[in-house]
Amino acid sequence: MSKNSLLKGVFLVGLGATSYGMLATFVKLAYEEGFTTAEVTSSQFILGILGILIINTFQKFKNKEAVEKATPKNIFHLMLAGTSLGMTSVFYYLCVKYINVSIAIVLLMQTVWMGVLLEWFLEKRVPSKQKIISVLIVLIGTFLATNLLNNQLDIDWRGILWGMLAAASFTTTMFTANKVALGISSAQRSLYMLLGGAIIVFGFGFFTQTTPFNFDIFLKWGIFLALFGTIIPPLLMNAGFPITGIGLGSIVSALELPVSVLMAFLILNEVVIFSQWIGIILIIIAIVIMNIQIPKLKN
Repeated sequence: MSKNSLLKGVFLVGLGATSYGMLATFVKLAYEEGFTTAEVTSSQFILGILGILIINTFQKFKNKEAVEKATPKNIFHLMLAGTSLGMTSVFYYLCVKYINVSIAIVLLMQTVWMGVLLEWFLEKRVPSKQKIISVLIVLIGTFLATNLLNNQLDIDWRGILWGMLAAASFTTTMFTANKVALGISSAQRSLYMLLGGAIIVFGFGFFTQTTPFNFDIFLKWGIFLALFGTIIPPLLMNAGFPITGIGLGSIVSALELPVSVLMAFLILNEVVIFSQWIGIILIIIAIVIMNIQIPKLKN
């Protein structure tokens, strides 16, 4: 593989992660304008599905060779896997409603150790020393990044609860997305997973939206949320990961964490102290350690 090709892969994955990192700030701004969680998530999924449908149609006409179509079984499995995608959006946006974006993104990054536990439980893979060290560093980094050292800090427990639930559902999404219907195009897979997620999002909206739905969300924030949360990141990462490989790709995708905190700091004027930056750096280091090849030491 040429150096230019690898740099292209890193750029694509990094840009996708950066897009994800901007998402929570847009949600917070939408909240400040009075929009509800149901309106935010619904607009993102509706416009996201429309965008992916257009991409699927474009690919169908562009590719002269017949594109492998998803079977009813593929569709069912992808939609089922997509329900966790919908739950991630709902839980994460509820989390952002109660606590700062700079803390919410750290809670979402708990997928690092949750993924290790899920792999251990489902695939009976005992974590290596390398992964255990990474998990310990993540926990230390989380302690610092959430500013728990500050005794005067009052963090809403609802934000912590929704943040941890978002991390758990996102872990499930990542685990299933890499195992379900891998033979069909990424655009088709994204579409059916979004449809599955939409069932959760619309159900949440039906039961929680107590005021008339404000359709202004579609033009004001829906387009941004769909682009940066549903359309651009999956396309860029699906194009970049095959070039970088899972290890390097996972390291580069950790850019989502500092970008999200930086956006909150610059646009939302959230206070981020030095110890929190140290915690964020530790979490990124843990992700690097988990994804690099380290020769096994002799006992």
